[in-house]
Amino acid sequence: MPLRVMIAGGGTGGHVMPALAIGRELRDRHGADVRIIGTARGIESKLVPEAGFRLELVRSGQLKNVSLMTRVRTMFDLPMGVLKCVSLIREFKPQVVVGVGGYASGPAMIAAVLMRVPTLVYEPNAVPGMTNRRLGKYVSAAAVNFPQTTHYFHYSQVTGVPVRPEIFEVPARPTGNTALRLLVTAGSNGALVFNETMPQIVKSLLEAVPGLTIMHQSGVRRLEQTRAEFAASGADAARWDVEAFLTDMPAQYAAADVVLARAGSTVAEICAAGRAALLVPFAGAADDYQRKNAEALAAAGAAEMLLQSEVTAESLKNALLGLLTDEARRDEMAAQAKRLARPGALQRIAGMVLILAETKAEKKKG
Repeated sequence: MPLRVMIAGGGTGGHVMPALAIGRELRDRHGADVRIIGTARGIESKLVPEAGFRLELVRSGQLKNVSLMTRVRTMFDLPMGVLKCVSLIREFKPQVVVGVGGYASGPAMIAAVLMRVPTLVYEPNAVPGMTNRRLGKYVSAAAVNFPQTTHYFHYSQVTGVPVRPEIFEVPARPTGNTALRLLVTAGSNGALVFNETMPQIVKSLLEAVPGLTIMHQSGVRRLEQTRAEFAASGADAARWDVEAFLTDMPAQYAAADVVLARAGSTVAEICAAGRAALLVPFAGAADDYQRKNAEALAAAGAAEMLLQSEVTAESLKNALLGLLTDEARRDEMAAQAKRLARPGALQRIAGMVLILAETKAEKKKG
């Protein structure tokens, strides 16, 4: 009987991309039948079918950092979501259910725990979100990225985060390079704080660092406005570019000397590429997980952190100039980031799934 795995979660790229990566690894290397549970509101509704996986939809929503009405709606939807997941599990009969976080992860993992189906939590953040913290002692195992995360679960392995192999292969920047590159990236929607602040400082940055070029990812909604504000700054248009999305991330990291980013799933890519970074955690992230991720990298000397509440045109410019004008500091930070990278994470996570499935099969035989 082929391996059957259900992967639950979604909403943002930080949840959907790991789900797809794990799904492909299990399907393509181990012949697994994989189904993914998500919600209609997340980007999984588009990306999962495009990747060739069957998508099952449940109703679920947020409980943290939302209005009272949204919380009430979510509390009403949650039991219905759990019941729907119970039905899906009974029909599909997965040997393992994997939760990657996001709206649909909670109902599916609750249903799997109640039905005694082996469960694996994928937790890339230094501190788990509310759902994973509450389920931590009930799930079968957890694949985590930070050693300090292990104590939230009764059994866990530090596997790292699935990152495209091409990013691990990005070469170090050449010594003495004067054609520096700043990469500004912030997920599929961009970051308002970067879109608003970078146009204010782009001209002075380019004047202070001869040879510097800037690639800025804005998100589609702010693309035209951000481009217009860059242009209005008077900065040399040949030395900056603003794009809605950056699809060739291995090439972008290869060209970058410094990365300005949020502190979600991007931190694993920054480490894999071995690049100096200034991290500005998203202040509205649930459980402040991005700040904790950034703190973990900063404590290891692998990045610098600037809190969003502290961002001004002056503070952001000074922090970036501190990295762009100090090659020794960049090199040390890049080396520390590379030491935190964990190649082979996808294979380790898939291995944990296989072990859970084998354990279930052995229990049935017994």
